[in-house]
Amino acid sequence: MSTQKEPGSRLPEQAVNAIEQISGTHPGYRRAHAKGICCEAVFRPSGAVSEWTTAPHLQQEETRAIMRFSNTNPDPDNRDLLSPAKGLAVQFLLPDGARPVIVAATTPVFFARTPESFLEMMQAFQEAKRGGISVKEIFTDLIGRFPHAKSALASISALKPPASFASRPYYSIHAFYFVDKAGKRRPVKYEWIPDAGEDHLALVKAPFAGHDYLEKELAGRLEASPVGFTLRIVRGEEWDPVDDPTTEWPRDREAIDAGQLLVTRIVEEPEGLLMDPTVTGEGIEVSEDPILRFRKDAYAVSFERRSQGL
Repeated sequence: MSTQKEPGSRLPEQAVNAIEQISGTHPGYRRAHAKGICCEAVFRPSGAVSEWTTAPHLQQEETRAIMRFSNTNPDPDNRDLLSPAKGLAVQFLLPDGARPVIVAATTPVFFARTPESFLEMMQAFQEAKRGGISVKEIFTDLIGRFPHAKSALASISALKPPASFASRPYYSIHAFYFVDKAGKRRPVKYEWIPDAGEDHLALVKAPFAGHDYLEKELAGRLEASPVGFTLRIVRGEEWDPVDDPTTEWPRDREAIDAGQLLVTRIVEEPEGLLMDPTVTGEGIEVSEDPILRFRKDAYAVSFERRSQGL
């Protein structure tokens, strides 16, 4: 898998540097979603979107997968409770060697529209943090300076501590295009819906949650049975924005269940695992979303540094 960056821009390095300046450098770890747990899984497609896309893993045949639950925080020693947003990334292991990826989080929108505004927000956050103000005050300051971040910051603020990695829905945030046999493109977003339903820690219990309570809970849950998620494909209308990750599509859009992911057991992270959302595979294309396209280069910078033990 290529991790080469596009030439001519220092933005990816600057963005990763900004994250390091805020959260410190943790050698050998991702610059975001540093703390995580990998699992083996099986994806069983329903075939319901086979007329929308030629993607092999969304047809009829069962596909093995490697997936990773994570905290979004850049600190690998961060308490599970202190990282409100969680991530779920799935890499499908196709027989021909292709490795398409879906990356999702427990918030449906992002806080920046462009790579430039992302960097500006990171720098503003760093300045506010140095000023010694509270997180709430930092959020208020950021919303005042970056109004497009309001939805994402409100979504993060509203998150309650999950009872389990398996008890939250996860959203792709970005739009993609499904491409059918005739070459027709349809804008879509992904959602992973937990088969166990949604659940969160009671407020009276949250302060007593262990440092790694989500990993321990998942291990116990998997001893009893596989953990399931339904992959829901949300189809956008032609006027829905595909280039703005700060804007959520209306909730009344057509949605089709494309299959079930069954998480079977916890495993060691495979060497060199890179969950790049722009690796879509046959029958799926990235949208015009500049943040989505930027993630490829930013992930390449992070991957290069952690691979070198930096």
